[in-house]
Amino acid sequence: MAPDEGARPHVSGAVDKSSSNARSSEQQGEKKEIGGARRRALKIGALALGLVAICAAMIWWLHARHYETTDDAFIDTHMVLLAPQIAGRVSRILVSDNEQVRKGQALVEIDPADIEAKLAQLQAQAVQAEKQYQQSVASAHAAEAQAENAAKDVARYQALTHTAPQAISQQQLDTATATERNTAAQVEAARAQIASAKAQIDVDRANIAAEKLNLGYTRIVAPVDGYVAQRTVAVGNYVTPGQQLMAIVPLQVWVTANFKETQLAHMRVGQPVTIDVDACPGVEVRGHVDSLQRGAGQAFGILPAENATGNFVKVVQRVPVKIVVDSMPKDCLLGPGMSVEPSVKVR
Repeated sequence: MAPDEGARPHVSGAVDKSSSNARSSEQQGEKKEIGGARRRALKIGALALGLVAICAAMIWWLHARHYETTDDAFIDTHMVLLAPQIAGRVSRILVSDNEQVRKGQALVEIDPADIEAKLAQLQAQAVQAEKQYQQSVASAHAAEAQAENAAKDVARYQALTHTAPQAISQQQLDTATATERNTAAQVEAARAQIASAKAQIDVDRANIAAEKLNLGYTRIVAPVDGYVAQRTVAVGNYVTPGQQLMAIVPLQVWVTANFKETQLAHMRVGQPVTIDVDACPGVEVRGHVDSLQRGAGQAFGILPAENATGNFVKVVQRVPVKIVVDSMPKDCLLGPGMSVEPSVKVR
């Protein structure tokens, strides 16, 4: 019985080993199936993502091909620089920095005292010139009367020499002739004085008009509607003609966009534009293409490029395009030099 009892454990161990091998094979099979399923899922996912990316790229391309965009763009305008036309000391400044002004509004006043004094002097000179003119006219009338009498005397004496030669002497005739010549010369002199006095009156009137104009120049007004910028003048400053006092930024602004020349093939005047302003994120400004500059920007530089050399390298040039803003945004500040990004719908 002992040998039989010792043989039973050996059989049980063989059975357990075979069972373990079977389970291990099953587990390996299951792992292979799970790994294969994962790989298939990953492949399917990657393929789906690729298809989505391709579709997105196609949609983006189909949309983007209708637009031309550049970030080389800014708000532009023709700023008005104000300078005095006369020299003088600033007595009043009637506006503040960045203040909105209207056309014709007074901005700066220059002390008019010197000009008023000179104007008064010129007006006094004009009165004196007018008196001198009247005196010259009166002297001319008197000289003309004397000349007329002298001419009559000569004519009478000459007539007597033919009809009654003994009634008049040669000396009397010579004296009358000399008197006629003298009075005629006096008439010419009087008329010259009239012309001189008249010319002086004209000069005085011109000087008075110029000084009145200068008096008006003591009050500098806004030439356009806009905003005050770069104010450098202060009360008490002595200013001279041409010295910049401030600038006026007009209300009308536009966008200057420097597109690559390769972007202009389908760009036309009147095409709609969407403008993104860096200073106003989320605000979309509408506009349209107004004009395209006839020439690349570098052609108008101080030192234009010379392409006649043998080492020329072609560079894509940029051409300024003027874009007019159709409606100004209410809560978005648009000023010269501010960065924008326009998108032109070309198709």
